[in-house]
Amino acid sequence: MKTILKTENLTKIYKVGKVETHALRDVSLEVEQGEFVAVMGQSGCGKSTLLHLLGGLLSPTSGKIIIDGEDLSQVSDARRTDIRRRKIGFVFQRFNLFPTLTADGNLRLAERIHTGNGSGGSAENRREVLRLLKLEDKMHNKPLELSGGEQQRVALARAVINNPAIILADEPTGNLDTENSKIVLNMFRELNRRLNQTIIMITHNPDAAENCNRIVRMRDGKIVENG
Repeated sequence: MKTILKTENLTKIYKVGKVETHALRDVSLEVEQGEFVAVMGQSGCGKSTLLHLLGGLLSPTSGKIIIDGEDLSQVSDARRTDIRRRKIGFVFQRFNLFPTLTADGNLRLAERIHTGNGSGGSAENRREVLRLLKLEDKMHNKPLELSGGEQQRVALARAVINNPAIILADEPTGNLDTENSKIVLNMFRELNRRLNQTIIMITHNPDAAENCNRIVRMRDGKIVENG
């Protein structure tokens, strides 16, 4: 299988005045295309910092991040932004949907951002993604007209609409009840199985992690178990 993501000796140090906090310490990780990986650990172990580094939202203090063959640590900020836009889909605990746009409108906006030239994709593609996530009858609903689980599924649709190389999900069920959590996790599993979508999911929930192919455990900024 193709290695879609790789880190080598990844380190992140935060500095406040003269105080240094080591959020990550020499983290090396490989993820193959089509894997569904859970990253677990106690609060403060570095898992969210790792996810933000993998997504190009933060720059490492040292080490390498290679996404689909491109080394984020060796490119300009503009190029890093371009890689993030084209190759990575984000799903956060907060849905971050635009409240004035319908579900279809939120997807169209994601398409325009992806292309970088203001043009969108096809309506049929948007319908198919929403159909896969059981939202085809919600295309014209705005976020406040949707339940929490439906909003998270729209956020997931937005993350996959441009067929990114990797989906990075940060506690995607953290704000959902048990039933909606099951729906969202089933959708992740279905995307992984049907579309061979590579997914890396941060979670505190052991039940959520059981949906994944592999569990990576972190402690004190290090990987202590690699599935």
